[in-house]
Amino acid sequence: MRAMLETIQMYLQFPFVRYALIVGVLIALCSSLLGVTLVLKRFSFIGDGLSHVAFAAMAVAGVLHLADDMLFTMPVTILCAILLLRAGQNSRIKGDAAIALISVSTMAIGYLLLNLFSASANLSGDVCSTLFGSTSILTLSQTEVWLCIALSVVVVAIFILFYNKIFAVTFDENFARSSGTRVEAYNLLIAVVIAVIIVLAMNLVGSLLISALIIFPAMSAMRVFKSFKSVTICSAVLSVICALTGILVSIVQSTPVGSTIVAIDLAAFLLFCLFDAVRGAVRK
Repeated sequence: MRAMLETIQMYLQFPFVRYALIVGVLIALCSSLLGVTLVLKRFSFIGDGLSHVAFAAMAVAGVLHLADDMLFTMPVTILCAILLLRAGQNSRIKGDAAIALISVSTMAIGYLLLNLFSASANLSGDVCSTLFGSTSILTLSQTEVWLCIALSVVVVAIFILFYNKIFAVTFDENFARSSGTRVEAYNLLIAVVIAVIIVLAMNLVGSLLISALIIFPAMSAMRVFKSFKSVTICSAVLSVICALTGILVSIVQSTPVGSTIVAIDLAAFLLFCLFDAVRGAVRK
């Protein structure tokens, strides 16, 4: 244990490790805040759909040789979030069907474009790192870190400022609408914020594992707490701890960052399930 702590202390002296920890914590925090709302609205897989859109957008940015792919990926993902919300409200295309249509088609198009136009000598490696995360979280520039900080502050500020409205829209849209709340506008706001989080999280866990950051902390917190506020706070704290632990373990043990974080999130979920089961048995 002492040797591991000394190793971690040594790695923390490097700026790229500190950058990775800052970005990882912020992404985990933002994901967990909106994750509770998405899980309760039974729309948690919007993260999965939008991550596939982001993958396709990154593929197009790569084909166009754009210096900063986020300038292209962010607007495209936000636009698809809006379209996904509108399609989900269509009586002929339900929410889950809309997600499936968009996620599958964009993933296929993205991979097709990479195969047809990519000049990379290691296409399979590039695709794998994009889908499952890679060491790109350890190669962040100071500009990217500041951008992530700024966007994360905006996301947290939006959640805090519109907490009551988000709460109302989450639990009963009909009641919220009858009380004068612009339900469509707040659903749109949630979709746009999730799109921003998805793009930020691409470098951390990859497009296929982003949903884990949204779902696992929320589901874990729901096993122990019942109120929306308690679940949200617990989800945020747990998500940050798992992200920190996952990044440190991946650095020390040289494991994939995204997969390590998701594995720790899964372990935390199982522990919370065990605690809930034991608590239920004691009460009986």
